[in-house]
Amino acid sequence: MNILIVGGAGYIGSHMVKMLHLSGHDVLTLDNLSNGYRDAVLYGEFVEGDITNRALLDHLFSKYQFDGVMHFASFIQVGESMEQPAMYYKNNVSNTINLLSAMAKAKIRSFIFSSTAAIFGEPDYVPIDEEHPKKPINPYGHSKLMVEQILHDFDNAYNLKSVCLRYFNAAGADADGELGERHIPETHLIPLVLQAAAGRRDNISIFGTDYDTPDGTCIRDYIHIEDLCSAHLLSLEYLVSGGDSRAYNMGNGQGYSIRDVIDTVKKVTGSGFEVIESPRRDGDPASLVADSTQLQADLGWEPKYPDLETIIQHAWNWEQKHNWG
Repeated sequence: MNILIVGGAGYIGSHMVKMLHLSGHDVLTLDNLSNGYRDAVLYGEFVEGDITNRALLDHLFSKYQFDGVMHFASFIQVGESMEQPAMYYKNNVSNTINLLSAMAKAKIRSFIFSSTAAIFGEPDYVPIDEEHPKKPINPYGHSKLMVEQILHDFDNAYNLKSVCLRYFNAAGADADGELGERHIPETHLIPLVLQAAAGRRDNISIFGTDYDTPDGTCIRDYIHIEDLCSAHLLSLEYLVSGGDSRAYNMGNGQGYSIRDVIDTVKKVTGSGFEVIESPRRDGDPASLVADSTQLQADLGWEPKYPDLETIIQHAWNWEQKHNWG
C-alpha cells in the first residue's frame, strides 16, 4: 500500500512509519514539526507542511495516489485544552475537516483516526467498552468526539470509510531502541518517572492517594506503542480490503496504579527517587481501563507486549540511550 502519515514525526506517528515500512508499504510523512522531530522519520519520503494548506494536500493526493491516510496530528494535552479551547477546536476539528475534504475530492476512501478514551469522560463502569456513554469533560475529548461524528457523516455523504482507535495510554518505546517518546514539555507518567530515575527530575508527584482503588492512586491502562501501531496496520488493511467504518477501544485490558508504575520503574532501573504525595487534580477519574475484546474479535489484534515491566524496560532503554534533556 501507499500510505500518507499525517503527524508522522511525532511519538506515535514515527513508530507507525517504521512499522509500515518494515511491513513492505510505501510511506510519505506530512508534518509541520510543531511537536515532532525530523530525525524521528527514519523511512520513506518526508514533506514539511500543514494540513491547513489545501493546495498542498490536493497536490500530494494527485501525485501519490494514496491507498489510505493515518492522522496523528492532533493536540493532546487535556489541561492545555481547558486553557486554550479555540486552539484545540481549530487544529483537531477544523484542520481535520480540511484534510477529509481533500481526501473526499481525491476519492481516497480509507482513513485511520487517532481518537481517545477522553471521549467517555468520567466512566460509569470499567472496563470501558464501545457502548459506554460518551460524555467528554474537556475540550480535548469534545474535539475528538466531534471528529468521530464528522467521520460518520463523511461516510454517509462521500463513502469515506474510517476506523477510529480510542487510545487509553500509549507508552513504551521501539523494541529496537531506534525510536521513543520525547515531548517538550513531557506530561505522560512513565517518561516522567523515568526522568526521575535518571536524575533529570528532582522527584515525582502522585496526585491523589485517596481514590477508591486498592492502593488509593489512579489506575490506568498502558498499551505498548508497537501494539498500538499494529492495531493501526490491521485497521488499514481491513478498510483497504473493503471493510466498513468502525470505532474501537484500545488498551491491554489491565489496569496499573500510579504506585505500580513507580514501583516497576524502581525495579527496572534500580534507581531510587523522591516521591511526593500531592492533592488530587480536577478531572482525574479513579480508573480508566479499556475493553478491547471487539478489536480483538473483529481484526484479530493481540498485544505483543502487555506486561508493564516490558513497556517500562523498552522506555528505559530509550531514556538511557538518548537522555533527551
